[in-house]
Amino acid sequence: MKLKLIVLLMMLLGVALVPAAAAQDMMEIEAADVEVMSGGQAYQSYLAAPTGEGMFPGIILIHSFNGMEEGYRTLVDQFASEGFVVLALGWQTFEQSPADDVVMQLVQDGIAMLTERDDVDAARIGLTGFCAGGRYTMLFMPQVEGLAAGVAWYGFPYNGEPAPVDFVDQFEAPMLMIHGTEDNPSPIEGIYDYATALRGAGASFELKVYSGEPHGFMLTEGQLRTDEVARDAYNEMITFFKRKLGTSMV
Repeated sequence: MKLKLIVLLMMLLGVALVPAAAAQDMMEIEAADVEVMSGGQAYQSYLAAPTGEGMFPGIILIHSFNGMEEGYRTLVDQFASEGFVVLALGWQTFEQSPADDVVMQLVQDGIAMLTERDDVDAARIGLTGFCAGGRYTMLFMPQVEGLAAGVAWYGFPYNGEPAPVDFVDQFEAPMLMIHGTEDNPSPIEGIYDYATALRGAGASFELKVYSGEPHGFMLTEGQLRTDEVARDAYNEMITFFKRKLGTSMV
């Protein structure tokens, strides 16, 4: 059953994730658990969208290896209130570590689900992911058609076979990477090396690094952080997508 929300940041999180001056621009949203059909299976996912009229950019969100924690639902709601239709894919519905091609197909089917909606502009679809989802963002941005921009949170550019770094010369859309200097699972040195490879390939990318932050720093015990670092990182993502995808069109 759809849950109609007025997303007021002080009510949701106690602390605004955006500057106070922008709070008046937050939109009313509808959010619901949904099923995304892929490979003949129904993946348990979560979608939030503005209720106002207009054509909005669509976002596919890929959660971390720890699953669809409550913090991601909070993030999706907040994201939607900024003027995006956001679909968080439950990619671990059937197995914890599905093959890359299974997740890629799910992303493609998620894109199709978004573009079938009357309120989504099919030319403005973005991808974002966290941890394993960050790796998937790096891996799929150059391979999946229909993606206009991406944000990879603390990803793994050298993990897997093939690895995301193997596709740097196929990038056509811009990507933002967000990472912490104390990320032990994915050391920052690897991100710098990956950025060098992207630069050598002529890819369009941006990199935001947070001093002292560990892997997975946006969530603590499954909940979305609301401190200065989390607010700033969230705003980096929102600003990037608004720059690259634009805002709603009536």
